[in-house]
Amino acid sequence: MSNPPQRIVSLVPSLTETVCEFGVGCRLVGISRYCSLPEEPLLFVPRVGGTKNPDLEKIASLDPDLVLLNGEENRDEDFDWLQSRFATKRFTPRKVDDVISVLDELSDALELEQEGEAIQLEIKAQMVRAEIESLGFDKVRVFYPIWRQPWISVNRDTYIHDILERAGAVNVCANRESRYPVVTEEHFALLEPDLVLLPSEPFAFTRSHRRNLVETEAFGRGVPVLLVDGKNFCWHGSRSGRGLGRATDLLKPFRRRSA
Repeated sequence: MSNPPQRIVSLVPSLTETVCEFGVGCRLVGISRYCSLPEEPLLFVPRVGGTKNPDLEKIASLDPDLVLLNGEENRDEDFDWLQSRFATKRFTPRKVDDVISVLDELSDALELEQEGEAIQLEIKAQMVRAEIESLGFDKVRVFYPIWRQPWISVNRDTYIHDILERAGAVNVCANRESRYPVVTEEHFALLEPDLVLLPSEPFAFTRSHRRNLVETEAFGRGVPVLLVDGKNFCWHGSRSGRGLGRATDLLKPFRRRSA
């Protein structure tokens, strides 16, 4: 007789959301301080520290039968400690396609195959929609920073890049050697973006940051600078489909028909 995990600790906000959208948020016995959605089901779930500094002893006291981690957000030493004591799953998707496998593995572990398939179908539908709606249009050159002081962006070997590209963008830092390249302010204009997107996470860009870039014409005269919900670009799992859909809709007004 099967015995799927009933006591889950999630150190990944997007997977916490996914577990809840599978309909089993009640199985969560511990989450990171950054796990914020959906709000109501998480109100009384114990917090076990941040992604980079989880309280390992507190996690152990919760006696989890599954711990969810991310290969980039969670440190190797924490993963090793947890893996030696509990069942763990660590995911590091770098493309939207990878999320299909993540959902397949997670839903199989939780014995929620139908719930997983439904979300996979949504992602696949949004992938097809984005591809169709990009036909006949030039891609928009986009600068997407994830940090400030120093300014850091993403190259092509990242999940964010794949979302941008599928939504109809050219990531102006795609060919940088580092996965998370540093970009100096004096080189902003050389990037020649058509559009700058300032996300809400991991660094929380504000109206003040946007206003400063616009007023100083840091990227060139008339280049639009928008504040966007970073979750749509970097949260993988149940949000991947609607995140891609929202990114596609966001870029629509800036696309031009191919000559």
